[in-house]
Amino acid sequence: MGVPGWFARERADGDRFADLVDGTESPDDDEFAHELALVGGLRELGAGGAPDAETRQRIRDEIAGRLAEAEAAPKRRGHAVANLAAAAVALILALGGITLLLSKDALPGDPLYGIKRAGESASLGLTFDEQDKAKKHLEFAANRVGELDELTRQGAPTAAYFTGLADFETDLRAGVSQLTALVTDQGGQARLAELRSWARQQSDRLGLQIDYAPAEARDKFDSARVLLERVQARTTDLGSRLVCYTITTGSSDELGAVPAAGDCVRNPDSPDAVLPPVTSSPPSSAPSATPPTPTSVPPSSGVDTAAPTGPLAPPSGGTPPPVVATPGPTTRTLPPTTTTPPPPLVSIPPLIPGLPPIIIG
Repeated sequence: MGVPGWFARERADGDRFADLVDGTESPDDDEFAHELALVGGLRELGAGGAPDAETRQRIRDEIAGRLAEAEAAPKRRGHAVANLAAAAVALILALGGITLLLSKDALPGDPLYGIKRAGESASLGLTFDEQDKAKKHLEFAANRVGELDELTRQGAPTAAYFTGLADFETDLRAGVSQLTALVTDQGGQARLAELRSWARQQSDRLGLQIDYAPAEARDKFDSARVLLERVQARTTDLGSRLVCYTITTGSSDELGAVPAAGDCVRNPDSPDAVLPPVTSSPPSSAPSATPPTPTSVPPSSGVDTAAPTGPLAPPSGGTPPPVVATPGPTTRTLPPTTTTPPPPLVSIPPLIPGLPPIIIG
């Protein structure tokens, strides 16, 4: 029998078996036996092809192992990437620390000068107190003046002077602006006096360097000194207004708060207001602290001023002087002492039989 014929017969048998199951056709004995044999063969064929329990467990274990390996591979790659990233960060930090250390003495115009300025900016970012931040700006500005002095010794090009003076003015403006804002809010004549003295010193240092700097950079030196003179004038004007109700105009410029102009109405509550000391005169009824000067007898009177050593004898031919009774010693009567009677004794019977009573008093 060819394949198409066998397939048609098996299909017909399947349809008849379905009709028998549905009850639409009554089976013959031979046909029923044939169909049952067919079903049994199919069952045996399926059971024979199924793996046993040991084979199924082995397949299951192998699949689980491959899944575990597939999950472990990304984790290993993730750990490797993390280790490489950590090593890269450590290398960058090490190189950055070495670079910052090498750039400590860099001058304007040097390749490492930009890294030095970046380190100063990072230091400012890590400073959160406004007064400390202002001091750092002024410290950096003073460092620029020292670097300019070193540039004159090395005969640096004009561009290096321009860079140093520009950075000096930037730090100067930032430091003065922050410091004057603090003084305006919190007061502080001492801070203004220190800033004025500092500005005068930096102006003198720049004045000594002008003659040795290139001719093209001297105008920049003069501009920096003019800015320092403005700082001195600003500190003086603000200092004179700290005791007033109106200290500033409410506006600001590159040096911070602008001092107010006009009459100063003193504010006694200002921390910089100096009040005159209070002097109190003693009452008129108080005795004088200076002892009275004894009246001296002029030497021409012939009166003996020495104290007598014996009893006085009545003068002859005259009336004896009256006898004045000498007061006896004064006795002070002390107030009678009052004695407070002691409180009465209080006896409490024992709380537990066999114990002595409790006596209070």
